[in-house]
Amino acid sequence: MKIHEYQAKSILKQFGVKVPEGKVVQTAEEAYEVTRKFGPPVAVKAQIHAGGRGKGGGIKLVKSPEEAETAARRMLGSKLVTPQTGPEGRQVRRLLIEKGQSIKKEYYLGIVIDRSQEKPVIMASSEGGVEIEEVASRSPELILKVHVDPCVGFLSFQGRQLGFGLGLDGKLAGRFGQFVVGLYDAFRGTDASLAEINPLILTTDGEFLALDAKMNFDDNALFRHPEIAEFRDFEEEEPLEIQASRFGLNYIKLDGNVGCMVNGAGLAMATMDIIKLWGGSPANFLDVGGGASTEQVRNAFKILVADQSVKAVLINIFGGIMRCDMVANGVVQAIKDVGVNIPMVVRLEGTNVEEGREVLRNSGLNFQLASGMADAAEKVCAAAK
Repeated sequence: MKIHEYQAKSILKQFGVKVPEGKVVQTAEEAYEVTRKFGPPVAVKAQIHAGGRGKGGGIKLVKSPEEAETAARRMLGSKLVTPQTGPEGRQVRRLLIEKGQSIKKEYYLGIVIDRSQEKPVIMASSEGGVEIEEVASRSPELILKVHVDPCVGFLSFQGRQLGFGLGLDGKLAGRFGQFVVGLYDAFRGTDASLAEINPLILTTDGEFLALDAKMNFDDNALFRHPEIAEFRDFEEEEPLEIQASRFGLNYIKLDGNVGCMVNGAGLAMATMDIIKLWGGSPANFLDVGGGASTEQVRNAFKILVADQSVKAVLINIFGGIMRCDMVANGVVQAIKDVGVNIPMVVRLEGTNVEEGREVLRNSGLNFQLASGMADAAEKVCAAAK
């Protein structure tokens, strides 16, 4: 789950991480009043679930309440397009008004899970304010990394080690280390999958502040953090993904035109790969799970065909725990309920496969039955064209 910058900063503050003073507004008049109260300069920052806001014009430094009001009026309600939103952009519904800071130096600081090491990894760089992927591509030697043993925890010498690596002197390296301790505590204490500050600034007064903040969380751990689950902004999410989550389905919308319904994440990825191999483009990742019911299959199919970009559907099921005849019954019922008029290709293998194929043949509906993965991909890609 993703959250907004202002929400991430409210969490970081609870763990002792210093952030600039700021306030969220939803009208231009509020932006004027907050700027007058704070005293200019202030930063007017669009709040959307995407990075690269500065490049898209979503962050504006202003020097008066009038400028803040003008900037807020321009941003609110507009579609902000950044490298991460795609050409469709994201609508700006709220802004963060934040006190301006006197910046001496900008850094990058982030924590993610390194799955190859099965440990959190803390990354720091002197190239703050630049996307970390760009730094990694251009100057990978500028990214410092420290892995944290989750059984031991983050140790103070590791923070100083990063600080010295960034060229900080003894006193500042110690302050930086304490800052990292706070960020790691927030990461671990909230079951985050990402905690990123870019830029982390060193002010002319010698303070480290999180000028920006981004946090993502493990959905499977949200039951332990109901206060974080309340931060979920449904307006920032794909409607079909929201609907799928309510049915316990794993659905991610993509930009292709071949709808995919499978059971199991591995089979889903293999299905998308073979569609690409045959010249097609998957429109989604939809995993109904290994033990889905007929009702779940019906709900999954309704979500699948609700995407207007889908021109053909591939149902690729391996019946292990889930029986093929149950899947077939669910699909037939869903098609009768929804009224589908796009081509459909079905590949069934495994438990009760012949019974499942018989259900499809006797349904009176127009299916193409495939004899294998390659046959299924060839047929559905041809149908989508």
